[in-house]
Amino acid sequence: MNLGFGEIALIVFVALLLFGPKKLPELGKAAGKTLKEFKNATKGIMEEEEKEKAPPK
Repeated sequence: MNLGFGEIALIVFVALLLFGPKKLPELGKAAGKTLKEFKNATKGIMEEEEKEKAPPK
């Protein structure tokens, strides 16, 4: 999925129209926190699977 400058500019413009300039930083911060939590959760799941696959010592 390659986005060029024009597509990104259009997405930002539509977001500004929908949410307004005051709301965008809050939405970005919430999206960042959500992605971070998702990444940590998937990392935990992967670590648990690795422990289960490891042969007992």
